[in-house]
Amino acid sequence: MPASVRADRENMEYDVVIVGAGPSGLACAIRLKQLAAEKGSELNVCILEKGSEVGAHILSGAVFEPRALDELIPDWKDKGAPLDTPATHDKMLFLTKDRAHQMPTPPQMHNKGNYIISLGNLTRWLAGQAEALGVEIFPGFAAAEVLYDEKGSVIGVATGDMGLNKDGSQSESFEPGMELHARQTVFAEGCHGSLTKTLIAKFDLRKDSDPQTYGLGVKELWEISPEKHQKGLVVHTMGWPLDSSTYGGSWMYHMDGNLLSIGFVTGLDYRNPYLSPYEEMQRFKTHPHIRPLLEGGRRVAYGARALVEGGFQSLPKLSFPGGVLIGDTAGFLNVPKIKGNHTAMKSGMIAAESLFDFLTASPGAWGAECQAYPDALEKSWVWTELRAVRNIRPGFHKGLVFGLINAVWETLTGGLSPWTLKNNADFEQMDKAAAHTPIDYPKPDGKITFDRLTSVQLSNTNHAEGQPCHLVLKDPSVPIDVNLAEYAEPAQRYCPAGVYEIVRDEKGAPVFQINSQNCVHCKTCDIKDPSQNINWTVPQGGDGPNYPNM
Repeated sequence: MPASVRADRENMEYDVVIVGAGPSGLACAIRLKQLAAEKGSELNVCILEKGSEVGAHILSGAVFEPRALDELIPDWKDKGAPLDTPATHDKMLFLTKDRAHQMPTPPQMHNKGNYIISLGNLTRWLAGQAEALGVEIFPGFAAAEVLYDEKGSVIGVATGDMGLNKDGSQSESFEPGMELHARQTVFAEGCHGSLTKTLIAKFDLRKDSDPQTYGLGVKELWEISPEKHQKGLVVHTMGWPLDSSTYGGSWMYHMDGNLLSIGFVTGLDYRNPYLSPYEEMQRFKTHPHIRPLLEGGRRVAYGARALVEGGFQSLPKLSFPGGVLIGDTAGFLNVPKIKGNHTAMKSGMIAAESLFDFLTASPGAWGAECQAYPDALEKSWVWTELRAVRNIRPGFHKGLVFGLINAVWETLTGGLSPWTLKNNADFEQMDKAAAHTPIDYPKPDGKITFDRLTSVQLSNTNHAEGQPCHLVLKDPSVPIDVNLAEYAEPAQRYCPAGVYEIVRDEKGAPVFQINSQNCVHCKTCDIKDPSQNINWTVPQGGDGPNYPNM
């Protein structure tokens, strides 16, 4: 076992350490333990989860396709998996400012056999299944550092130090982090993982792939009037309030108990620096077809999360010395299907099967590369599914009309086009402010639409006071000298939690203020900042949102 990388930290040894207790990480852990039981072998597996509990940081629509779950736990119904609301029928609407026009539902979005769920509750259930198999899960411990040996191979991760002052110095309550050493480390951090981005840079994992692209999903959970509720109904919209050059759309899923999951996704390749994804969501709710559904109801939860949209051509290299990438941290979301939980889980299961064979064949090896995992993934239904729809999302880079025509073509041909459209980094797409005019968003009414700070309160977000800011500026002068001067500082608008503000000092000069306590961990700032000057890192373990039923 390698010695501690830092002398003041204790260490623990495992065969496999998994970073992130989302669908992919939990599926990986469960499959590893299943294989160990089948083969009569011992395999020590642990999961680190930065949320205060499993599910606390999980946010998704979500209509769930049970294909991977059927493979992983065939008797999930008997074991009480929280899949209680079958999707009964689908509706696709195109919105103009005053009208809603029904459209044919694309084949990829037919949801017969799927379920409307709370993904947070599903992960809590999966965690119980994993623990019953002997997986150790440590919620409230954020993996803050990748550990390497002298050869540069990954040998595990370390949790963050506790009890640091705002300036990074040690307080009286300082406690060093813990090192978790592993023969293989699985990174399942979800969208735009803070450790994964360092691995991508260190091992040049995007050498042969396009940049990843993203959307920002803003979600609310409403309790609506019983007479307006249609349990099992799945509704998606496109069009208004976005213009024809901006990708995005909404969902409305009628859950059990008169609950409505309603949300809006804005593609982060948008060009107008004055656009606010949060305000687009609020404006969407004022549409004459949407407002009546919410009137008389009450909003019970709020959250926001970036999601991967790059698809097949933006998948990085998935293995490297000492570890692998799985789930959304790699980018397995199927955008045209508006689903990624089934592909994320399957990637974790494939990784588990490859790693089990790899570790069994090399019981003393540390820091080796499991090349069998990406090879096995290429032979799976995940690869086939993503390749078939690879050109649909990037087709919308050329606008709504071209995107729709291209989507029809790709659907009719089953993705057999002899070309693959390219993705470009989202931050590169933003225009200078001079090319646009500010957007006049309506003021919140406190009944249907709300301001950001009121919304953040519903996310139960909390960050301990006095700790170092987890939103790190590479150059503190850039927000004012570059982003404000050239882009009207878009961080004021793309953040769905009011983290970033331009305030004035006593002399009237602009100051860039970071309200890090508001952060809901959506990662949008790290993705969309046009100067790539914001580095999102993990705060103290357990901090952030505490989402119920999201």
